[in-house]
Amino acid sequence: MEYTALYRKFRPLSFNEMVGQTHITKTLKNQINAGRIGHAYLFNGGRGTGKTSAAKIFARAINCLNPKDGEPCNECEICKAILQGSLTDVVEMDAASNNSVEDIRAIRDEVNFLPTLAKYRVYIIDEVHMLSTGAFNALLKTLEEPPEHVKFILATTEPQKIPTTILSRCQRFDFKRISNDDIIKRLKIVCKESNIKITEEALKTIAVLSEGALRDALSILERCMQEDSDIDAEKIKEMVGIPKTETIYKIVNNIINYNAEGALEALDEVLYAGKDLQNLLWEIIKYIKDILIFKTTNETGIYSKEEIEKIEELAKNTSKERLVNLIYSLSETRKRYEMVNTKRNNSTNRNNKIMC
Repeated sequence: MEYTALYRKFRPLSFNEMVGQTHITKTLKNQINAGRIGHAYLFNGGRGTGKTSAAKIFARAINCLNPKDGEPCNECEICKAILQGSLTDVVEMDAASNNSVEDIRAIRDEVNFLPTLAKYRVYIIDEVHMLSTGAFNALLKTLEEPPEHVKFILATTEPQKIPTTILSRCQRFDFKRISNDDIIKRLKIVCKESNIKITEEALKTIAVLSEGALRDALSILERCMQEDSDIDAEKIKEMVGIPKTETIYKIVNNIINYNAEGALEALDEVLYAGKDLQNLLWEIIKYIKDILIFKTTNETGIYSKEEIEKIEELAKNTSKERLVNLIYSLSETRKRYEMVNTKRNNSTNRNNKIMC
């Protein structure tokens, strides 16, 4: 039997199953119930927040033969055909790889034809901000005067790159980052149905690492469930290449106490273990930010009792102003490192082309 990734296996099939986007799902359901379905929608938000899932549910709901309270039944022939990807009336296009004028012109030619089985012909264009200027101009012609049987759902993570002429013709829905509590609740359901044994601390660690993206959380969980033993926080950090909190504490403690030699020694230990420098910088910044939060609000996040005691000690030994300056300086260092890395990779690619 073919293996299915967790994020695909547990993709929500109804608006009620979606996590953390009630403000959007409620509005969409109300529109469907009232028969006020727009001709173009823009779903904007970070990765893994449910944009594509919502688009697919919406496409089924407006075409479902037996809808209930704005939800698709997922049992009629139309719903089943859309779920199987066999219905030609619902078209999914990735603008990252199909971004030319010809790709949009093909859609423009198709919209004049009536749907074969469904009530509406639905076009879901993912990463729409990656369309070329010519493609946007071609799309604008269709959005200006679309046939009644055609609906567009545009999804993006970067709405600022979309022309205002396109934005003004769409109903915009902003998908927010999913809270850690909502991610943990969903992960518990996934673990229960998949017979995965995991600690509470590990769930919190995954939620923090996912940064509000449920798909990323499921991907991290999947990477860590390859072994038979239970999943704990240390295993997760090891799998994703994050140094242990004890090591990060050593580095930050030496920085705060102006011990450059000790900080460099601790840094060498991490790099010698093969950890990624970019991940390390991110962890140091996050740790200092957590010290600042503790100093300001006494909130402790996902840390154990022993780790909280160390954070409390560091918070007493430094000022808020210095912590802010450290976060700023390290963030700038991380940005410069990314730029150098990108330039080096581009240079390597150019040299490879020349040698070919």
